Amino acid sequence: MKKFLKRLSVFAAVLIISAAMSITVSAQSANKDVTVLFTHDLHSHFLPSVDENGNEYGGYARLMTVISQQKEKYPNAILVDGGDFAMGSLFQTAYSTHALELRMMGAMGYDVTTFGNHEFDYLPSGLAHMLNIAKSSGDPVPQIVMSNYLPPLEGEENYSSDADMMWFALEHYGVKGYTVIERGGVYYVVFGIFGYDADDCAPNSGMVMEDPVAVSQAVVDEAVAYCVDTYGTEPVVICLSHSGTSDGQGEDYELAKAVNGIDVIVSGHTHTKLTEPIVVNDTYIVSADEYGKNLGVLNFELSEDGKVLLKDYQLIPVNAETKEDATIAALVEKYKNDVETNYLSKYGMGYDEVLVHNPYQFEDVATIGATQHETAVCNIFSDAYKWAVEQATGETVDMAVTARGVVRESLPTGDITVSDVFNAASLGVGTEGELVSVYLTGKELKTAVEIDASVQPLMNAAQLYCSGVEYSFNTNRMLFNKVDYAMLRRDDGTLEEIEDDKLYNVVTGMYCGEMLGGVKETSFGLLSIEPKDKNGNLIDMENLSDYVVKDENGNPVKEWYAISSYLKEMGGEMDSRYADVDGRKIVYSSLNPADLLRNANKFTYLLIGIFVALILLAVFIIRFIYTRKKRKNKR
Repeated sequence: MKKFLKRLSVFAAVLIISAAMSITVSAQSANKDVTVLFTHDLHSHFLPSVDENGNEYGGYARLMTVISQQKEKYPNAILVDGGDFAMGSLFQTAYSTHALELRMMGAMGYDVTTFGNHEFDYLPSGLAHMLNIAKSSGDPVPQIVMSNYLPPLEGEENYSSDADMMWFALEHYGVKGYTVIERGGVYYVVFGIFGYDADDCAPNSGMVMEDPVAVSQAVVDEAVAYCVDTYGTEPVVICLSHSGTSDGQGEDYELAKAVNGIDVIVSGHTHTKLTEPIVVNDTYIVSADEYGKNLGVLNFELSEDGKVLLKDYQLIPVNAETKEDATIAALVEKYKNDVETNYLSKYGMGYDEVLVHNPYQFEDVATIGATQHETAVCNIFSDAYKWAVEQATGETVDMAVTARGVVRESLPTGDITVSDVFNAASLGVGTEGELVSVYLTGKELKTAVEIDASVQPLMNAAQLYCSGVEYSFNTNRMLFNKVDYAMLRRDDGTLEEIEDDKLYNVVTGMYCGEMLGGVKETSFGLLSIEPKDKNGNLIDMENLSDYVVKDENGNPVKEWYAISSYLKEMGGEMDSRYADVDGRKIVYSSLNPADLLRNANKFTYLLIGIFVALILLAVFIIRFIYTRKKRKNKR
C-alpha cells in the first residue's frame, strides 16, 4: 500500500490542479438524474465487422450515431470506456506512431477510459510513444485513469529506463489515479483498475501490479472524502475495471463484494455481455459486449440521501440498420487510407482486397472455445503457418500450432478480405504476431498435444490446433495422460510414428511460443517443453525473438500475412477440404478399461498405484479391526 500511495503521489499535484480548473462548485440537490454511457474492449474496430453469418455489427461512425442520440436525450450523460481500446484491426498498425484510437475516442466525445492488457502489446516503449503522440497531436483525447497498475519507481525491482520513459509519458498525457467530473449538478468519481488475469495477459508490460481490492478501497475513500470536503456532496463512484466477469462471477464480482462505496463497475477484459446488471454490495456491474456491438446505457436517480437507484439499463445494438455519423465516417475513411498507404502497401495488399470466396459457415469464436474439438477455421490458421514458413525458408515444418487465445474472430461466409483476416489474427503486429521456428523432441511434441487435452479445461485460451499431426484423447482419462494416440501426418496423408528423442521443426506464433515455453513452471514440473535450436541447444526464452521466421527479403513473417497469403494461393475459392474437419484431433469420452489404459503413462500408473495402495490399506485396517474384535470376543 505504501508503494501504491507513493506512485499515486506522482499525479497528486496534477490531480488537484486539474480538479480545480475543470470542476465548478455546485450544490447537489435531491433526485438528480444520472446517465452513464459505456463501452469496453473496442479493439480498434473503427469499421463495421462481419460475423460468421455475414451480418454486420459495430463501426465507430454507427456507434457515434447511437451516442449522439443518447446525449440528445440525456445532455448531462458521461461517456466512459473499460479499456482494450486498441489492438484488433488494421488501424492498430498506426498505434505507436499516430495514436489513432485515443484521437478517435476524443473525436467521439469520450470523457474517460482506462488501460487494458492489449494497450501493452507494443511493450512499454510503444505505449509511451502512443501517449506522447496522442497528447502532442492537439486533438481532443479522453482522460485516462489507472490506479493500481503503474511503472516501478527508481530503486524498486525491475526498474529500468523503460520505467522512466513510461512515467514521463503518463505525466505528459495526464494519466490520473482517478478523476472528478461534474455534469448537471452531479459529481462523478471515475477510477481505473487492472485485474490479475489482465496482468497475466500482459507479461511484458513492465508495470507493477497492486492489489485491486486494497487500492480500490483507498481510492474510493480518498475521492469521496475529497468531494465531500470540497463540494459538500458525495459523488457517484464509477470503476472502469479491466478485470472481467464470467458466469455471473469473476474478478469484478469479487471486487464489488469486497469494496464499499462503488456504485458502478464497467467490466471489461472478458468480452462479456450482461443483459442485466449484476448487483452485489450495492454495486452495479455492467458489460456491453466487445467491438462496439452495443452502447451500454445506465440511467439512475440520485436520491436526497445520496443513494444511487437504477431506473433503466439498456444495451443498444449497433448494426447495419444504424445510420453512420458523417463526420466520424469521413475521419475513419481518412485513417483507413493512411493505413493502406503506410502499412499494407509494404505487403502488396489492400484493405478491402478479396482473398478468397468462402461458401462454408465456420464456427464463431465463442463456439470454438466452448468445448474441446477440432474446428475448420483453426485448421486453416495452423495449415497457413506451416505453408508460409515452408515457402519462406524451403525447410520442412513438422508441426505448426495455434491457440484459441490468438483467434480473435472467425472468418465470414462469402468474400474474405485482408481486413477480415487481420481482425481474426489481430496479434499480427508487434513481437507477438510474428511466427517463430523452434525445435522440440518427439516426447515434447506429445506433451504439446497433452497440454491441449489436459490444460484446456482449466485455461480456455490454451486449446491448441495443429497442422502436421493427428491425435485423439479421452476426456475421462487421468489428467496429463488423456492422449491415447499421436502420429505425424505428412502432407501426402501418410502417418509417421513420433520418435521421442528425435528433433522436430515446430512453428507457432510468438504468443504461443512463450506460452509453451512456460509449461514446466505452470505445471509445477509435471510437464515440460523446452524449445531448442536446430542443433538441440536450449533457447533462452527471453531471446525467442531471435527465432522469428523471415522471408527472402529479411522481413518477419506475420501470422495475419501467412493466413492471407495462404488463402490467396487457393485461386479464388476456399479449398473444399475446409468444408468440414479432417480428423486431425479426435475428442471422445469413454469408461471402457481398454480406452482408459491404452498407452498409459506414469501419471496413470501412479494413480493406479495409489488406488491399489488405498485398497490394500483399507483391507489391512478392516482385517486388523476384525482380528482385534475376534480376539476380544474370545476373552
